[in-house]
Amino acid sequence: MLYLDANASEVPRPAALAAARAALEVIGNPSSIHAAGRAARRLREAAREAIAARFGVAPSEVVLTSGGTEANALALHWLGRGRRLLAGATEHAAVRSHPHLPIPVLPDGQLDLEALAAMLREGPPALVAAMAANNETGVLHPLAEIAALCRQHGALLHVDAVQAAGRVEIPPLWDSLAISGHKLGGPLGAGALLLRPGLDLAPLIAGGGQERGRRGGTEPLPAIAGLGAAWPEPGEARRLAALRDAIEAGLPEGVRVAGAGAPRLANTSCLILPGVSAERQLLILDQLGVCVSAGAACSSGKLARSHVLEAMGLGEEAGCAIRISLPWNAPADTAERFLAAYALMLQRLRRR
Repeated sequence: MLYLDANASEVPRPAALAAARAALEVIGNPSSIHAAGRAARRLREAAREAIAARFGVAPSEVVLTSGGTEANALALHWLGRGRRLLAGATEHAAVRSHPHLPIPVLPDGQLDLEALAAMLREGPPALVAAMAANNETGVLHPLAEIAALCRQHGALLHVDAVQAAGRVEIPPLWDSLAISGHKLGGPLGAGALLLRPGLDLAPLIAGGGQERGRRGGTEPLPAIAGLGAAWPEPGEARRLAALRDAIEAGLPEGVRVAGAGAPRLANTSCLILPGVSAERQLLILDQLGVCVSAGAACSSGKLARSHVLEAMGLGEEAGCAIRISLPWNAPADTAERFLAAYALMLQRLRRR
């Protein structure tokens, strides 16, 4: 099997697996005051400190959650009180499912800054939601410019960094930022919302006062420990970019790459095969042992046209794209293996 769906879930990293396994041996509840509880609490706080250090915030500004979706919901629900929510047209459903005004994107997938500026001028203070990197195309938004516009107009900025965390530098210009453990190579079931100093939240989930009263429920210690230990190695992005570029250079004539003209994640390529549905491509590639996806993994079983590609103005072709997202441990022969499978897929399509 050739696994090329890291944006759905990254391959677990050895350090994260080791940390999660060690945490499974700890029997205490982090909220208990006895020795077992203190041992569990030390593990939880060590993970929180590791996350905080990577993003340049204080540990008290890291709210541990069940994943990126909850982190996004917590930020949008509370920071958006009394504010208009302006969200990029290509945002993940975890953001778009909240009532919002869509910010257009340019044909290359980047946020339209002129449109954003006009929307910020039009009404009362806003909360702007802008993902650092798109999950389908890998396109990077210009966060520094977006943050400057937000400051100019008194808006708050929430960044969904689920795909970008660990893969690109994220300027510390946000008011809140969401990450997810399994997108970094940690276990499923943990994420975090990071806050700038001076911001606070009331809980969406009431419980026993965990997370300084900002998120109720006993924390999943193994997943949190794995999140704290999950982080890319130096040089990883450079190696993955070379593999991605080799794949794109070897594509047959007529296949296009969505967002090719914009800055992108090193591991992501969205391939459009005009006239062939994404579902047909996925089924054949799966039969050939290649795991890719179409759109967000959260939409599995609902292979409709990509809202991301539609927002980029691709029309009917929005239903003809598959996403390759290289895992951190992609083998050196990934490009050759994928291109061979892609050629076989085209042969089968021509015979039908």
